Amino acid sequence: MVDPATIATFLVAGLASLFMAWAIGAGSSGSTPFAPAVGANAISIMRAGFVVGLLGFAGAVVQGANVTEAVGRELIVGDPLTAQAAALALTIAAALVAIGIFAGYPIATAFTVTGAVVGVGLAMGGDPAWAKYTEIGALWVLVPFVGGGIAFGTARFLRSEATAERVALPVLAGVVGALIANVDVALLGDGGASIAAAAGGTLAAEAGGGVPAAGTVGHGLVTVAFAVTFAVALYREMGIDPSRGQRRFLLALGGLVAFSAGGSQVGLAIGPLLPLLDPYDVNVFAVLAGGGLGLLVGSWTGAPRMIKAISQDYSSLGPRRSIAALIPSFAIAQAAVLFGIPVSFNEIIVSSIVGAGYAGGEGVSKSKMGYTVLAWIASLVLAIGLGFGLYTVMALAFGL
Repeated sequence: MVDPATIATFLVAGLASLFMAWAIGAGSSGSTPFAPAVGANAISIMRAGFVVGLLGFAGAVVQGANVTEAVGRELIVGDPLTAQAAALALTIAAALVAIGIFAGYPIATAFTVTGAVVGVGLAMGGDPAWAKYTEIGALWVLVPFVGGGIAFGTARFLRSEATAERVALPVLAGVVGALIANVDVALLGDGGASIAAAAGGTLAAEAGGGVPAAGTVGHGLVTVAFAVTFAVALYREMGIDPSRGQRRFLLALGGLVAFSAGGSQVGLAIGPLLPLLDPYDVNVFAVLAGGGLGLLVGSWTGAPRMIKAISQDYSSLGPRRSIAALIPSFAIAQAAVLFGIPVSFNEIIVSSIVGAGYAGGEGVSKSKMGYTVLAWIASLVLAIGLGFGLYTVMALAFGL
């Protein structure tokens, strides 16, 4: 018979995880993907919150395993988190994110969750996972420069008088198509593969090993086919109605970013629970679906406030600059999912929005951006400190 105290502890940890999933859905994965589209008046705030919830749920189930594994098992070397530690870490992180939601500042969820898990893990006597921290820190530092730089360059490309929009947007659509062909999908291959990789493997198998590098050739052909298909489809749409084509491309990008947000962010909510579920052989897709449901509810109930804040307060965005902001956001998010690195969608999208805004030479709120960066850094330091301090107090008080 299971000890009632153990059941209660697991219940608290589960509730803390759901709270974290709600907070992420309301603040990060729920608000950021369609914020540029809302800023460009391509979709209403309420409709954006509804659609992003569904797409985020799908992304959580299909792509959430890598980041979930990293958050649950790779941030601390040593014994895994206990139920009490997981509940405390998730509660600290969710509380900080919730404060940001109601204050109108997008707190970086990856910073709060990572910081809380590290703080609690160190207080338990675990050792720092320096290799993983280096990997995570490198991405966090590079995101503003890479995302903002690509967004800036793309926006300038679209604004150039020498660039015809009917040609420029299909070219970008081709780039997006190539990225989609190489997105890792859990349902393909052995434990996950991209569409291009799976098709390349099929080609190699049919060739029976007689064609050198058949898999690589097939991979490349599928990537090119996706790129050409997306480019031609948008080119035809732009020929019929340029405004409609531009708007549909923008909304498609928002959908891709929303899907990627689910795959990246769900691990922040349910990752700390993984060690607790090991003895029970729980199917990982069931856990991902539970986390995705929390994201969906958060998106539907809390995202509109943050969508408004991000779409209107950081920069004045038109459709072109919004497209420029979403393309690097999608690419960076998928890279983070592929390598299992917890990353903040607020950092990705805000950096891209600012980069695109600077391309127009106006409309960027420097003070808002400065306060946001300070909030990100403070949330990381505070999460580590609270995690370490509160767990130490709990251990002394309750003999953990």
